[in-house]
Amino acid sequence: MTSNLEGWTWIDPPADASDDSRRSREDGEDAVMIAFARCFATIDGQRVLAHLRRLTLDRTLGPATSDGVLRYLEGQRALVAHILTLVARGNLP
Repeated sequence: MTSNLEGWTWIDPPADASDDSRRSREDGEDAVMIAFARCFATIDGQRVLAHLRRLTLDRTLGPATSDGVLRYLEGQRALVAHILTLVARGNLP
């Protein structure tokens, strides 16, 4: 009796696994990145991104700024940075 674990064949994915992984990429994160890239590819989308950058990434606060305001702005910055990352990754070939 031979075992399915002989050699390296047990490590190969099933023949239909590539279709599943392609489908999950199309429905998953890759699709989201592509959607973000399309959404912000227009002139209006670029205008929105520029506005978000000005409000968050290009903004500085003074030394008297409260801890709560700093944390709030950092959360906004993180979100805008995440959006910019998704747009950039969605534009990759």
